[in-house]
Amino acid sequence: MKKEVILSGFGGQGVMSIGKNLVEAAVAEDLEASWVPSYGPEMRGGTANCTVIISDGRIGAPLVERPSEVVAMNRAALAKFESRVAPGGTVFVNSSIIPDKVSREDVTAVYVPCDEIASELGNPKVANMVMLGAYVAATGALKRETIEAMIAEMFTGKKAKLVPLNLEALHRGMECGKPA
Repeated sequence: MKKEVILSGFGGQGVMSIGKNLVEAAVAEDLEASWVPSYGPEMRGGTANCTVIISDGRIGAPLVERPSEVVAMNRAALAKFESRVAPGGTVFVNSSIIPDKVSREDVTAVYVPCDEIASELGNPKVANMVMLGAYVAATGALKRETIEAMIAEMFTGKKAKLVPLNLEALHRGMECGKPA
């Protein structure tokens, strides 16, 4: 198994966090993992993307030319990275703010209303956890239990009160990512 993912959006949408969460969960499952961030000129509001590789074998280089998946949290991300997805791959679209549909017929599109669900849950900052849940459910790359445990470990001390909200966002996203 090898997953090569490009995650992209505006700075502040939690794209880097999704990538780091995927990598940490992969390591917890004894998989090989790579995370390479790339920021635009401004962090919050500028372009942010990262590449993640998860593999049960050795990773030769952290470069991703033809990703198996793309996560597009904004319209510019979809426009920039949709063409790079390998045939048979998957494009995850934050349908709350991206009105466009995936134009390619040789990839699967998963439309996730991340911002809408986050608003329903009362906190726009959990939109990234919604997308993480959709990714995990659709790809089966990582175990649900691993991601849940990682979220519980992420928020400790005063932030421990955020665990239930983030788990709910993750679970709502998983519902969106379940294969039809």
